[in-house]
Amino acid sequence: MEKGKVLLALTGFHPQRWRELLSAEREVVLEPDGPSDPSITYAVVWKQRPNLLSKLPNLRAIFSIGAGVDHIFADPGLPDVPIVKVVADNLTQYMTEYIVWRVLDHHRQGMLYRTQQRKKIWHEPPQRSAGDISVGIMGLGHLGRAAASVLLSLGFAVNGWSRTEHPMTGVSTYAGEAELIPFLNATDILVVLLPLTPQTQGIINYGVLKELRKRNGLGGAVLINAGRGRLQKDADILRALEDGTLKEASLDVFEVEPLPKTSPLWSHPKVFVTPHAAATSDPAHLVPIMLQKMAAFERGEELENVVDRDAGY
Repeated sequence: MEKGKVLLALTGFHPQRWRELLSAEREVVLEPDGPSDPSITYAVVWKQRPNLLSKLPNLRAIFSIGAGVDHIFADPGLPDVPIVKVVADNLTQYMTEYIVWRVLDHHRQGMLYRTQQRKKIWHEPPQRSAGDISVGIMGLGHLGRAAASVLLSLGFAVNGWSRTEHPMTGVSTYAGEAELIPFLNATDILVVLLPLTPQTQGIINYGVLKELRKRNGLGGAVLINAGRGRLQKDADILRALEDGTLKEASLDVFEVEPLPKTSPLWSHPKVFVTPHAAATSDPAHLVPIMLQKMAAFERGEELENVVDRDAGY
């Protein structure tokens, strides 16, 4: 195969550093030369403009710069070429750090201690061991399994739920709709890492949150969502916090982003907010992997981490 151009189409990311690194081995353009530009063979995208890729006759593959690919499927003119998720060690490390940080903060009652500090209260509440707390991870893909491994090493009991069975040593695994409620009933801290698909949109709703285990050393159930914003219903989370269904929540993603300044989640005393920052895509780590995949594909090797279009991830 001949080397063609790479179309870099990013919304919400500054393209300069991505372009510099890709240009080390490829000619990079920010716009096609007309809607049917024959010189473009790869596209590196994040929330690309609708129909931008639809008529490129020699497009061989699309690379997402983030872990999610729902932004690609939102394009009504998406061409029938492989879509590649880039799995990078640093992206996995960032996400694992975020999840472990938030689990430990809830487990060690960080919100309570911060409140006590503001009020100058000297009080030590009871503290349970990690082994008494069950962390349930929704989404046992690459990121979920990495986080589960570290949580296990810290002594937490870990459950995992996914669409299909994903056995993992040391983790109590559940699969499919029939096993969702048993998974929730056995979970104290719910960590959401699911991909966004038509089947998972809005899955974190009040009915699901009501099924989380309440009788535990935390004093109530906890939600951590570091997956995709539209997996959750913000209003249902607020309702669950107000009536005690949830004790606390750490939210990195939201139905609308940036989170509107009018959202009560910003100032809710039981909510920890981060601005979709759990695992930031770093071009210095991701671009070399993309370039390696392009070169391997041109040597006749198969692309790795190709998205299953039927499953949506």
